Amino acid sequence: MVPAFRQSPGRTRRRRAHQALKSTHTTLCPNCGGSKRPHTACASCGYVRPGLQVKVKKPADA
Repeated sequence: MVPAFRQSPGRTRRRRAHQALKSTHTTLCPNCGGSKRPHTACASCGYVRPGLQVKVKKPADA
């Protein structure tokens, strides 16, 4: 199937107006003060919530 009529440039741009990349929202870690995404473990200290901390693997320096 082929479209019967060509879409105008304005209509194409209006359709693509919602496809822009959004910046990631970050919050400050209450444990170490580093930036982290909400509802995730901190990449530097592993803090999740009070009473829960995840062990963070450090990348091997090669």
